[in-house]
Amino acid sequence: MTAEDLLRAARADLDRITPRGLAELRTREKVLVVDIRPRETRAAEGELPGAVPVERIVLEWRLDPEGEHRLPGVTADTRVVVVCNEGYASSLAAHDLRRLGLTRATDLVGGFRAWKSAGLPVVAGGGPPVP
Repeated sequence: MTAEDLLRAARADLDRITPRGLAELRTREKVLVVDIRPRETRAAEGELPGAVPVERIVLEWRLDPEGEHRLPGVTADTRVVVVCNEGYASSLAAHDLRRLGLTRATDLVGGFRAWKSAGLPVVAGGGPPVP
């Protein structure tokens, strides 16, 4: 199995969302947007407004709907969209979250860079990730 095989398998389980689709979805319902990019990248390129920065190494612990270390309000029904630079690592991460029971987890097609290229709002980034 290759990394491409893993990515293909992960994406087969996801209903991925485009940048414009996410922007529109956020006007209709509550969506937890989780930015897994490193702090330095977020500082250099910016962030999606309202996104919660969570380092990839603690993602499962902060979003496990049954875990004692989860973010406040996270339940199995929480709509989660994971964001990385270009939409590769986020697909793998979203797949892992679905395996934890977050059945509405997915990722952003093209990642943050596609969001920014689409002319959607970006704010200054680089704040500390959720501990």
